[in-house]
This record gives sequence, structure tokens and C-alpha cells, in this order.
Amino acid sequence: MPDIESGLAFYRDSLGHALVWRTQTQAGLRMSDTDAEIVIQTERQEMEANLLVDSADEAAARIDEAGGRVVVEPFDIQIGRCAVVQDPWGNRLVILDMSKGRLVTDADGNVIGDAKQ
Repeated sequence: MPDIESGLAFYRDSLGHALVWRTQTQAGLRMSDTDAEIVIQTERQEMEANLLVDSADEAAARIDEAGGRVVVEPFDIQIGRCAVVQDPWGNRLVILDMSKGRLVTDADGNVIGDAKQ
């Protein structure tokens, strides 16, 4: 499994995406000309698409009502709430919100504190 440093070498150093934040097992990099982030992680082998929503709870309910399925019910994460959903074709998506705020980082992007409340 790749490590964070090799992921940063690829996405930051080779492709030019700016490091926004990082922990021991994850890093967020800003995509050009947008607020969207690429998040790399070493906690799981599976690839996953993470979508930022206004409310993970409301988005999960809406996906369920529309014919999708909630695979993992909404739960708390450091920056807000998160859930895993599946569309009618079996594609899994991780939906998350930032209801607790952004992570606090130092000048190098290292996470130094919890999300601002």
C-alpha cells in the first residue's frame, strides 16, 4: 500500500496540487482553480469518492428516498458528519459535511487541532 509521502510526491510534487492539510494517515490537496480537494489516505485499501454536502444526514435520507441505499448510517467525524451510501447501480459514495468546521493547521498544513466549533 502506498504511503502518504509517495502520495504527496505524486499529487503535490508531480501534479502541482497544493497541500491543504495532513495527518499521519491522510492528506488533503487542493485541486486547481476550485475549492475541491483530493484526499489521499492509508487507512483503507479501497478507493472511494468523497462528496462534500451541506448535511450528511439529510443527503443520506434523500438518497435513500430516491431509491439508493444507506450502507453506513451517518456518524460523527472530526469535521462534522459522514455516511456511506450506494446508488441504485451499486456505486458507493462517502458523503460528508463540515458542520463542525475546518481542521486547524500549521503553516505546513499539519493538523494541529480539532475543527473549530
